[in-house]
Amino acid sequence: MRLGKPLVASTALALITASAATAQTLTIATVNNGDMIRMQGYSSQFTEQTGINVEWVTLEENVLRQRVTTDITTNGGQFDIMTIGMYETPIWGANGWLVPLDGLSDAYDVDDILPAMRDGLSHDGTLFAAPFYGESSMVMYRTDLMSAAGLEMPNAPTWGDIRNAAEAMHDPANDVYGVCLRGKPGWGEGGAFITVTANSFGARWFDMDWNAQFDQPEWEEALSFFVDLMNSYGPPGYATNGFNENLSLFQQGRCGMWIDATVAASFVTNPAESSVAESVGFALAPDNGLGRRSNWLWAWALAIPAGTQQADAALQFIEWATSKEYIEMVAANEGWANVPPGARTSLYETPEYLEVPFAQMTLDSINAADPTNPTVEPVPYVGIQFVAIPEFAGIATEVSQEFSAVYAGQQSVQQALANAQALTNDAMEAAGYR
Repeated sequence: MRLGKPLVASTALALITASAATAQTLTIATVNNGDMIRMQGYSSQFTEQTGINVEWVTLEENVLRQRVTTDITTNGGQFDIMTIGMYETPIWGANGWLVPLDGLSDAYDVDDILPAMRDGLSHDGTLFAAPFYGESSMVMYRTDLMSAAGLEMPNAPTWGDIRNAAEAMHDPANDVYGVCLRGKPGWGEGGAFITVTANSFGARWFDMDWNAQFDQPEWEEALSFFVDLMNSYGPPGYATNGFNENLSLFQQGRCGMWIDATVAASFVTNPAESSVAESVGFALAPDNGLGRRSNWLWAWALAIPAGTQQADAALQFIEWATSKEYIEMVAANEGWANVPPGARTSLYETPEYLEVPFAQMTLDSINAADPTNPTVEPVPYVGIQFVAIPEFAGIATEVSQEFSAVYAGQQSVQQALANAQALTNDAMEAAGYR
């Protein structure tokens, strides 16, 4: 890829004439993250190329998951394209709820998709969603505050390093908090973060017989550590903070550290959006000395629900939005730091992109995530911040609500874990796992 190379319509796009598609309008459900909002701004170029109009339904993460899940399970047909991830895609593909993406053109180069992303968005070797961007999680921290405290962040920190740094940078009198982390209910919000934290403490959701493990000491240690860390050095009201809330706090200079999705790096280092853009460093997600880091693996991806009447046009949009040419277009207009990361091998072979400060750390974090071996002790499931079974979303949403009640001071760690143990085992028994 070369900076400034003009956007070239793919072979499949070129086959659609404007006259044939004038009357078509695609309805796309997506999450209100920055890269998705940027994509909306460029979608007029897709319309100019194809004559296909695009209508957006942009939703907060928890609401998006509810809406698309309801639509797909009822064959509602509200959406022609859905933004989903690695949890939903293999399950929905296996159920026949998604259109296989086996019609992508040769020019699209599906083999260029990073193996971790392609595998996570496939079922039985068939791709059912194309990654718009891929991510893991990592530490983003204020280099100026660390320097002032006389500390250096290790490239591969422990949770002890994180606590020490949070204590040193915590300055609530000046509206600066040592660490900002997700506490918001939702299996993919605060639930995802506490799950990967627990992984690094040796905890797991289930043993090999699908018995819930919240009554084990590793979970109590992990949850107690998180609560103490955030109550001591986190911002007020962290029980309701998710990705976007913490992004805003960090960009305002109110967080010494933020551990979250690698995709956030382009936003916290963008001078137009971040007041601390020139003072951000990056490190791997922390561990606890047990061989598992607290990083996840995820892709926000575009998929076609089986209920659409416009599968061909939907495929053309997906090919456009997740192509190499789209990446080059964003790079030409907004710089390489702002392209959607983590989806294509060729991006990490582009010299201009490798000069971006967080590019290599993002790739290292993605490569360090192993969804087939996510925990210290063996487990019967695949997934790092989720368990790849259909029942997980409902169970984990309830569990995350129990935990958020702890963060809000409404119940104890022990009570939350007891509730989580009971509701999880009840749900798994009802589903026939036990």
